[in-house]
Amino acid sequence: MSVRQINAGGREMQSKKRGPLLKQQNKVVSKKVLSLEAKAVEKYVPDKLLLLLLNALDKRASRKTIDGIIDRIERHMSPKTRTTLITAADEYVPDTVADSRKVSTIVAGVGKYIPDTIIPPECAESWSNLKIKFHIPTLLLREGKDNPP
Repeated sequence: MSVRQINAGGREMQSKKRGPLLKQQNKVVSKKVLSLEAKAVEKYVPDKLLLLLLNALDKRASRKTIDGIIDRIERHMSPKTRTTLITAADEYVPDTVADSRKVSTIVAGVGKYIPDTIIPPECAESWSNLKIKFHIPTLLLREGKDNPP
């Protein structure tokens, strides 16, 4: 369906409704790009390097650093933006990426530090789907300003 419009110069313009078409194109592009990236990670990232980097993250990232990053995310990223990111990741990340053992390991290794408290209630279901898709463990309560010993 096209709609005829006339701009200020008197020329005729045609505009189309692009909502569903754009969404479909986004899914196709994300599937191709993310699948290619997952294949590259599977092929070129050695297991030892992946293990070394994730162990370094667990050992070297202090609780204070992680809490500071989470606090900055809460302060500077609006709940609407967080909802959009989580929903887009749930909708647009293809199963081939989630089936990649190394990509899932990376996402789970970083995702385990994200507390459920910074997830907006509107996207709790999408966050739950992502946690299942990428095998993200639930963050254990740690001692801190919000959780005394």
